[in-house]
Amino acid sequence: MDYVKLGNTGLDVSRLCLGCMSYGVSERWTHPWVLNEENSRPMIKRALELGINFFDTANIYSVGSSEEIVGRALKDYANRDEIVIATKVHFRMEQGPNGAGLSRKAIMSEIDKSLKRLGTDYVDLYQIHRWDYGTPIEETMEALHDVVKAGKVRYIGASAMYAWQFLKALHVAERHGWTRFVSMQNHLNLIYREEEREMMPLCKEEKIGVIPYSPLASGRLCRDSSETTYRSQTDQAQKMKYDATAAADRLIVDRVAAIAAQRGVPRVQIALAWLLQKPQVASPIIGATNNVQLEEAVGALAIALTPDEIRSLEELYVPHPVVGAT
Repeated sequence: MDYVKLGNTGLDVSRLCLGCMSYGVSERWTHPWVLNEENSRPMIKRALELGINFFDTANIYSVGSSEEIVGRALKDYANRDEIVIATKVHFRMEQGPNGAGLSRKAIMSEIDKSLKRLGTDYVDLYQIHRWDYGTPIEETMEALHDVVKAGKVRYIGASAMYAWQFLKALHVAERHGWTRFVSMQNHLNLIYREEEREMMPLCKEEKIGVIPYSPLASGRLCRDSSETTYRSQTDQAQKMKYDATAAADRLIVDRVAAIAAQRGVPRVQIALAWLLQKPQVASPIIGATNNVQLEEAVGALAIALTPDEIRSLEELYVPHPVVGAT
């Protein structure tokens, strides 16, 4: 495993982050394909064995049960000082007018609940899951600063927004002397590259660590279009993100398959290697529901794509509707 600083910080994170949306109680939310605790724990243990020290979850994932499962597994298998736990806040967790969003009230309430579920005194990276159009960014940034100063959070990050929003948040923090975002968890992969227009250059300029989600486009970059999985058949979010552009995207998926075949490696390694060669990208967030997926993903660290291969992978891309920022 390789390690890298997260943005302009001294925090060392593994070059792959284990995304934990796949672990939880399926009955609690809309993804029936998630693994229960019994089947999740071996994934987390194997990730640690492979050198992954970075784990990303969110309060909304399986409505809190992902945090519970991840927290218990990491407590049993890892030294807390050697791992980096990231979670997120924004989506609705309680009924009533204050049960969601990024108000001071919501942030102060949700950080304590996340800490309890995770079974830890602090979160290494606390991220706003989306932009809150109903709360002044000044209120959000001050509340995040306060949870850092209270020792409940080490660093703060953001996810899935427009570049102008992210820049506004960075400016507000700088103007008031509040804690600054150090990372951006955005939607980026070979068949969704809209972030390259403004967000990626902004992150490079501001020394923000990029930790992309959906680096494999929910598995679409790793299999033929005729192949299906239980997740691909039941994941409505995946369909929303990629179905409309499936015909154009299929040409890129075929390029991934061709280069993988030429090199004699799994397709996942080509798709991840493309992300890993970008200087802004610190740690793509991979999902895994079996050991083979984990081990193949780690193998991507040994792949160095040639300029011709990168050009071949990129040249067929066409503009896509923005997904995730709204």
